[in-house]
This record gives sequence, structure tokens and C-alpha cells, in this order.
Amino acid sequence: MNKINLLNFIVVIIGVAIIFLGLNIGLGGIKTLGWQSTRDFVAITDAATFHAQDSHIRFIGGVWFGVGAVFVVGGFAMHRFRSTLITLSAMIAIAGLFRLSGMDTEVIFSAAVAPSLTFELVGFPLLAWWLMTSGKRDAQIIKGVQSQ
Repeated sequence: MNKINLLNFIVVIIGVAIIFLGLNIGLGGIKTLGWQSTRDFVAITDAATFHAQDSHIRFIGGVWFGVGAVFVVGGFAMHRFRSTLITLSAMIAIAGLFRLSGMDTEVIFSAAVAPSLTFELVGFPLLAWWLMTSGKRDAQIIKGVQSQ
């Protein structure tokens, strides 16, 4: 498998994982942490506010689903979606920085958050770099073919 096919495959797999997470939050909402838990973990003291915030969380799950769909499509049409995938990877890295605003190192470095944070702050910037370098390589190949 050459490097380009590997990159396409990885982008599709990342997209499928993001779609799953989007469905998880979008369809599960706050009360059960989506599909992550079968038990309620929060007591509702203000039903109106809870339902409004739950709606917002479900919307964000839908946005995340859409991001995953773009990654899947981008894995099959890399030449057209490369810049979009780079932008989304940068956005995910920036969003990961927002986790740090909680200022709770016990949570940030816990087993529940640290793997996600690592993907966001290390994995997605590396993916963006790989997408950029493979795009330059593709452009050089195309340029060489056209000049012959």
C-alpha cells in the first residue's frame, strides 16, 4: 500500500470514528452521555434549562457527524478535499486547546480525557502536516507529468 493510499485509508477511518462519536452525542444527548453509558449520570434540577442545553449538545453532535462525513468523503476525493481536511484538522486541534480552559488537570490527564486530548493536540496537527506534504508531492508529480 503506497503512502497516498494509506493516507486516504486513515482519513476514512478517522471520519468513520468521528461519525460514530457524532451519532453517539447527537442521538444520546447529555443525560446518558450518548451511547457511552446506560445509566443516568446527572440530576436534572431545572428541566427547561437542561432540555435547552441537551438540544445544543445534540446539535454539536450533529456538527461532529458532519465533520466525520467530510473526512470520509475526503478520503475518497483527496485532491478536492485536501484543503478542507487540513482546515478541519486545525479546527479540531484548536478545539482541543479549549479543553485546557477547564483548568482541571485531574480531568484533563485522566483516562477519560487524555486519549482524546492527545489525538486533538498531536494527532490532528500531524494529520494536517501529512495532508500538506502529500499535497505538495502530488502537485510535483502532476507538474512533472504535464511538462513531459
